[in-house]
Amino acid sequence: MLVRGTRTGAAAVRGRSPARPRKAVTLPATATMSSSVQRTSRAARYAAASARAALARPARYAVAPRRHLAALTKAPGRTALYDPAHERDNCGVGLVADINKNPSRVILTDCNEMLVRMSHRGGCGCDPQSGDGAGMLVAMPDAFMRKHSGFELPAQGDYAVAMCFLPQDEANAERARKSLERASRQRGLGILGWRVLETDNSDLGEAPLASEPRVEQLFLTKKQGWDARKFDQELYRAQAVAQLENFQIMSDEGVGEDAVLYINSMSPHQITYKGQLTPEQVLGYFSGDLLRDDFHTHLALVHSRFSTNTFPSWSRAQPLRQMCHNGEINTLRGNKNWMRAREGLLKSPYLGDDTAKLLPVTSDEMSDSGNFDGVLQLLTNESAMSLPEAAMIMVPEAWQDNDGLTDEKKAFYEYHSCLMEPWDGPALIAFTDSNKWIGATLDRNGLRPARYYETHDGRVLVSSEVGVVPWVKPEEIKVRSRLEPGKMFLVDLEEGRIIPDDEIKNRVASQKPYQEWLSTHTKYLSDWASQQKPQELVFDDETTARRLVMHGYTTETMETLLAPMAIGGKEGFGSMGNDAALACLSAEPRPVSDYFKQLFAQVTNPPIDPIREELVMSLVCPVGPESNLLDAGENNCARLVVEHPVLTPEELAALQDDRSRDGWSSATVDATFARDGADQPAPSPEMFGQGSDSALERALADLCERAARAVQGSYGRDGAAIIVLSDALAGPDRLPIPTLLAVGAVHQHLLKTGQRGKAALFADCGDVKEVHDVALAVGFGADGVCPRVAYEALAKLRHDGLIHAKMRNDIPSPDDVPDDAEIRKAYRKALAKGLLKVMSKMGISTLQSYKGAQIFEALGLHPDVVETCFSGTPSRIGGASFDAIQRDVVALHDHAWSGSKRQTDPAGAWTGVNHEDVPQLPNPGQFHYRNGGEVHLNTPMGMVSLQAATKSNSRDTFLSYCREVDDVNAKSTLRGVLRWRPDVLDKSSVRLEDVEPAKEIVKRFVTGAMSLGSISRESHEALAVAMNTLGGKSNTGEGGEDPVRFGDNRRSSIKQVASGRFGVTSHYLANSDQIQIKMAQGAKPGEGGELPGFKVSDYIAECRGTTPGVGLISPPPHHDIYSIEDLAQLIHDLKCANPEGEVSVKLVSEVGVGVIAAGVAKAKADHIVVSGGDGGTGAAAWTGIKCAGLPWELGIAETQQTLVLNDLRDRVRLQTDGQLKTPRDICIAAALGAEEYALSTGPLIALGCIMMRKCHLNTCPVGIATQDPELRAKFEGQPEHVINFFFLLAEEMRRTLQSLGMTSMDELVGAAGDVLEVDPAKLRSNGRPDKAMGLDLAPLLQSARELNPTAGYRHTQLQDHELGIKADNELMDAAHSLIETYAKGGEAEPIVIERETNNLDRTLGTMLSAKVSKACGKPGLPDDAVRIKLEGSSGQSLGFALAPGITIEVVGDANDGCGKGLSGGRVIVRPNLTQLEGGHFIPSENVIVGNVACYGATAGEAFFRGVGGERFCVRNSGALAVVEGVGDHGCEYMTGGRMVCLGKTGRNFAAGMSGGIAYVLDPDRVFADKCNMGMVELGPVEGEDIDELKGYIEKHVAATESTVGADLLADWDNSVSKFVRVMPTDYKAVLEKMKAEEALEATA
Repeated sequence: MLVRGTRTGAAAVRGRSPARPRKAVTLPATATMSSSVQRTSRAARYAAASARAALARPARYAVAPRRHLAALTKAPGRTALYDPAHERDNCGVGLVADINKNPSRVILTDCNEMLVRMSHRGGCGCDPQSGDGAGMLVAMPDAFMRKHSGFELPAQGDYAVAMCFLPQDEANAERARKSLERASRQRGLGILGWRVLETDNSDLGEAPLASEPRVEQLFLTKKQGWDARKFDQELYRAQAVAQLENFQIMSDEGVGEDAVLYINSMSPHQITYKGQLTPEQVLGYFSGDLLRDDFHTHLALVHSRFSTNTFPSWSRAQPLRQMCHNGEINTLRGNKNWMRAREGLLKSPYLGDDTAKLLPVTSDEMSDSGNFDGVLQLLTNESAMSLPEAAMIMVPEAWQDNDGLTDEKKAFYEYHSCLMEPWDGPALIAFTDSNKWIGATLDRNGLRPARYYETHDGRVLVSSEVGVVPWVKPEEIKVRSRLEPGKMFLVDLEEGRIIPDDEIKNRVASQKPYQEWLSTHTKYLSDWASQQKPQELVFDDETTARRLVMHGYTTETMETLLAPMAIGGKEGFGSMGNDAALACLSAEPRPVSDYFKQLFAQVTNPPIDPIREELVMSLVCPVGPESNLLDAGENNCARLVVEHPVLTPEELAALQDDRSRDGWSSATVDATFARDGADQPAPSPEMFGQGSDSALERALADLCERAARAVQGSYGRDGAAIIVLSDALAGPDRLPIPTLLAVGAVHQHLLKTGQRGKAALFADCGDVKEVHDVALAVGFGADGVCPRVAYEALAKLRHDGLIHAKMRNDIPSPDDVPDDAEIRKAYRKALAKGLLKVMSKMGISTLQSYKGAQIFEALGLHPDVVETCFSGTPSRIGGASFDAIQRDVVALHDHAWSGSKRQTDPAGAWTGVNHEDVPQLPNPGQFHYRNGGEVHLNTPMGMVSLQAATKSNSRDTFLSYCREVDDVNAKSTLRGVLRWRPDVLDKSSVRLEDVEPAKEIVKRFVTGAMSLGSISRESHEALAVAMNTLGGKSNTGEGGEDPVRFGDNRRSSIKQVASGRFGVTSHYLANSDQIQIKMAQGAKPGEGGELPGFKVSDYIAECRGTTPGVGLISPPPHHDIYSIEDLAQLIHDLKCANPEGEVSVKLVSEVGVGVIAAGVAKAKADHIVVSGGDGGTGAAAWTGIKCAGLPWELGIAETQQTLVLNDLRDRVRLQTDGQLKTPRDICIAAALGAEEYALSTGPLIALGCIMMRKCHLNTCPVGIATQDPELRAKFEGQPEHVINFFFLLAEEMRRTLQSLGMTSMDELVGAAGDVLEVDPAKLRSNGRPDKAMGLDLAPLLQSARELNPTAGYRHTQLQDHELGIKADNELMDAAHSLIETYAKGGEAEPIVIERETNNLDRTLGTMLSAKVSKACGKPGLPDDAVRIKLEGSSGQSLGFALAPGITIEVVGDANDGCGKGLSGGRVIVRPNLTQLEGGHFIPSENVIVGNVACYGATAGEAFFRGVGGERFCVRNSGALAVVEGVGDHGCEYMTGGRMVCLGKTGRNFAAGMSGGIAYVLDPDRVFADKCNMGMVELGPVEGEDIDELKGYIEKHVAATESTVGADLLADWDNSVSKFVRVMPTDYKAVLEKMKAEEALEATA
């Protein structure tokens, strides 16, 4: 790194005073990885690999000594709450190819450098020598094999190599060899013999060593007469048969993958070298091949894996046989189910009936990537599809409502949607056959980075980052570009050129007359429905009331759920979490849907915003009989398109009317069973939860058989193409089968019989009423539902006047109330929006992929129920059996039809109903506490007792509160049915005075993340003062914090960084003890939120960096986190922003959260929060509050067990929250593994909250959750009340510790198996013991210490964030004197620092910024006080939270996250001047910066001479950014600042933009079609905006020497007319109002 004196003139060009002369500083040059690489010497290369390994992974032993890992060398399988099926992985991906197919050593050298330089995108566990997996796929090195294989090889292309992992045990290895040889001979392949690879395992850690396989190659030859295609196909068939045989051995013998054959590749064109390795180990491990100078290749795919576990898996490393994958297939369960369903239809045109030998093509033994690879191989080998075509089908771009696609392409995608559902999720797929094609494709939402270079000498380099092959000089680069959402990068190796996305897709789409086929054969349900007469609703008070009661409707259903949907087309909202009893513990009849919780994305893939990013989502779905996927013809699209999964009555009638519809016969199958015989005597207590042969279970079995017979057909009658399950016959003498059970059972049964692909499955139902019901029905296999009784309920709402009562402010008279059709339309609209939101929580874009994907967990259902109806769905604690569910069905039925006067004959037989006794809808109080109704944790008596106790500091009153809450707990929560083991309590001899004092215990308490804005300033500050007094921590929430508070006891120790990054600056981050990344929140996991404009006061706007009165949108968290490696990067960013503080990651309990937490620990978080899904103070739709997220007991226990199993537990501190209320709750949390405890509701109640649950309405009567000045004046809470609360808790916790024989909380942490057990008495005394006694909580109480005795079980060591090796240390040394001078109020000469940079310089400038912010405060340094000039490709997050006074200039290009959180500094990125010589390279047509540039910027400037990636300037709130083109979603959620785009934009520009202004150059007037007009308006640049825009472009030209900008300025009067001003409408209105008020004041 060099400093070259002064630079003149730049400051003056920017319109500022010239800077002082710069002081020269000389710094040592840092070694780059490329500096040690020699291309000619094998020894030098191997030494370089070791050096690179040392540089990329410095020893951690000073922080964390290496432990013996024997307990971790075998994956444990499903253990307690840990299930390896939920493991996830994300990765770094790259490819290098010579487009002319010239093999060379350079390609291998380049791809290895690429792999090693992305090692930070991979993962390693507790042992730095044990990687998560890495590898490379290379083209067949023909000359090398002829020299070294030991065989006389035929011509290239006439032999193949099977690269195999074999068991270490010789007998098993020999069995594996014979298996592959046998399969090969059966397919006619010749066998030359086996070659044992020379490998070097001396650098491997203990874990990969313990499961290391033998690596051998089988050489095979082509049969005479075969062409190349036939050879490829027979190789694939032999591979498939052999692999299936070995998977079967694993199943039959119960052995792991290390006991059987695994085939990495089997091809005449390519070989995959991979393993459980770090990227640095790949070349060295396969040294016998890859380190030889004569090993040449013309292409390579590389992959480094970041898994959420640390258990070894050689086979799951990538690349796979034909592709490698960075991402996650969110719909995997559904994709696998549907592939199984269509297996009976699969017949290869080349293989015929023998196709069955290749099936199943998907397997639970493979990862999501492995399953994708398997299907991709099937399509390319057993159909006529090319590799690019198969990739287009499996990962289609967003084609619905995309005006940018040709009709031919739309027809192609629509046709193939009839054949296969998308494999949906964030994905970068790189693929090759090494002969004809190499390429990559990106998911429809662009959620993975992919940049590429094309060089003048015919090489292409594609990777997750730029700069990974640093010796590629700028002048060698012909094109710098990126892979765009839904697009394909493709090289035709035979033609020797890059095929543009449009060309290949148009070529593929025009191969067949898809539009003609669709027009001829595809049917639309809407067309059928239009031919039906309008369906009249039969409505009368008596029968409607009875049906409503029978199907579980309550007054809350009508008023809280249905009415808001009928009136406004939106779901009803609530707040303050869900404190009602779990369904499995409730004494009330609960619908089956209440036993399920929606899963949601966190960390390993992102949620989608279903409102602002609706353009990539679709509810349209083809249904009905499928055809042969492998033989595409015109009849394959003979399917029925359903445009909305919630059917109208007319659509249902159309489905059931099969007249004149050739080939589309339907069958309506009765889904009811007889009331007579459904009475069952209560089983004895010992039989509770055991299940029995209930009438409901028999009815389901009969329903499945009848549905299967209907699909099968009979003699002389074809099978039905449409099945409608209907409970319309339910009435006085018949019981309805719950729709979810009926749909799930029939779907599973048809999957098992191979019939599911032969018919569509619909439900005509009475109990589907809300979003969660629809999501479950579709998620478990329904093609659509008609909520027949819900429509009736809506008519009743209108008839009873409730619609008018709720709309009285909007309509003048009852005559203006919407009619039934309009109400149904609004209701269906609300259900559609809600369903999109549920899908989006998991990052799923299309209903077709969501259908049957089973993305739920069953909470409290018996295994028999799950296996029969929901096979494959996670269910871990048992629960209600068919018997228990039937009792609920009977109870509702009897209340509906018999009332108090049930009519029977003298023998007791059912004779009918008493029509005089019409039942009233019950009001059990599921949503709001009701005396005598459903149990709630927050009771009026409990709140009164708590407030009295905290004001008086009375232990007796506090104990009264505890008894009240603990008694309710026993009836509603999992922890409530536990007890301290009596044998432990009996042995205690500890004195109370010997127990850890309360003043130490209270330091473990934290108040929840409640943002300033959601609650008032007074309550927010009271909580902070209380926690600082205690020595605990308060949390800012996502709303920022007033810097005035940083210096006193109102400072919150925890600064939260949520998806919105409101108010997040370098100064904010530097003034924290802990920075918390909110990946999800308990109130609404997987969702974003909004702060309405009426809550955005002047003070709130100042803290958040926004405009008063303008509403704010929080996108789904976390909008810059698309994968585990992205989270690792953000953790690194934040650690650099405050090296002395901790970085915490907040998760929400769901199945697999422990696996996610393991990945978070490997990503180097210091602290992990696992929130319960029932907590949270935030406002959300009731679906989000009630139906997503699990109890914290399951989450914290799973996390504890998984971290201990992975030997990661001692790296992190664990915290939990979610309705924690009493000392008992907290001590149980500690026993399950938590070391810290966050409470929100309790402290708020102590401050005066009375649980009105109106937080979102700004009407809080006690001044807590409001910004209304009059209401805030009513706030009477005092910090002392909160202090008293926590000390009262701590004192009782001390008594619990004493009773357990413990002296400290550390002893209790993780001791669940030793001190807790289920209390049988509480289960027996439950209001519904038949449900409660079915619970199995043994997995919850499994001692983690027993799972891995050598591992730590609580936090004892620090993470090593490797900050000591960062380049920022040199920057800080260089600027130290200057910073100290300004901190003391002096002045200093500006300095310039020059150095080379590369992609390993991640988060450059951030540690320097932290030092500036801590020393100089928010103002930072004077402008340009420190100027850092870099040359090369900068690493991720360049200039993250860059402080005022620091300028970073890059000559080269930049990766993702450049300028993220910009806090007043300046970032400049421009191309190298040598690259511009000759005029062939045009910067404005090339990509210079990656995704999410300037995300969350709050101040400063950024100038980019070139095109930016996706999500440019998201959530910008105050910075200026100028760029010469952007991708999709530019300026999304922007709240302030300015953005200038001097080039083209992608789609969905300005979605959710509520503030600031964007200026877009639009000479062709096409921008309007790309702009999301939901919140903005477009107009010309006029008035004072003209000078403002001109000044910004002048700055850009001065900073980057932009020719685009210079040309615009040269003809400014004409140029300005080509710009469009993008301005949010609310923002404009507020600004105009402010100007009017200022003018009025001026005249006054």
